[in-house]
Amino acid sequence: MQYYFIDQENWSDQGVIISGDDVHHVVHVMRMTQGDRVVCNHPDGRSAICEIVSFDKEVNLVIIDWLIELVELPVSVTVVQALPKGDKLDWIVQKATELGVNQIVPFQASRSVVKWDKKKHDKKIARLVKIAKEAAEQSHRSRLPVITDLHKLEQLVTLSKTYSHRFIAYEETTRAVKAKKLSQYFNKIKPADSVLIVIGPEGGLERAEVDLLLANQFEPVRFGPRILRTETAAMYALSSLSYYFEETE
Repeated sequence: MQYYFIDQENWSDQGVIISGDDVHHVVHVMRMTQGDRVVCNHPDGRSAICEIVSFDKEVNLVIIDWLIELVELPVSVTVVQALPKGDKLDWIVQKATELGVNQIVPFQASRSVVKWDKKKHDKKIARLVKIAKEAAEQSHRSRLPVITDLHKLEQLVTLSKTYSHRFIAYEETTRAVKAKKLSQYFNKIKPADSVLIVIGPEGGLERAEVDLLLANQFEPVRFGPRILRTETAAMYALSSLSYYFEETE
């Protein structure tokens, strides 16, 4: 069944309205007709099975039943992703959404080759929001991940103050023979905790960046004994969290 994320104002006690670009998807891509059913996701995380009752410039639906599904990670994970080269960030957002990320924060690291100017910023963010929405619908999530504006290091430190757990994927930790296993960090995390994970760009974080984050209660973690590409690191972290909290007893 097709999933759609519906804005707050398009919900009523008994009905839902699909508007905007999703109308084209319903009518011309999926070729749905009156009586077809879809799943509509409310901004508060609830999901409902809805049936199409009519078409005009919008698609009008009636609520048939509310779903009780636990599809979101039991911990709230924010990935801070340093800007990578090319279109890697598109791929990272798509896959991180499928794996349950709650928020993605683009980060202008010192070694990021890519630089976003003011003209590029809004267009880039809009594209990432669209990618995240499509990935969330495809993976049948009940919540849309948030894509924030580009952050600099000082803004990242301020943001981190609200999180229960703060981690840095740091390659020097990977090289340290006596580094703690990832599971030892996860043992400290409880359901409903918030987790912030910083991923550096190609070439890694500069020592000065790491020192500032360490001074603000970030913990360096190792994602296995191998050095990962920037686009692989977030997937490793999210997959590990998913397995630990959703697939183990």
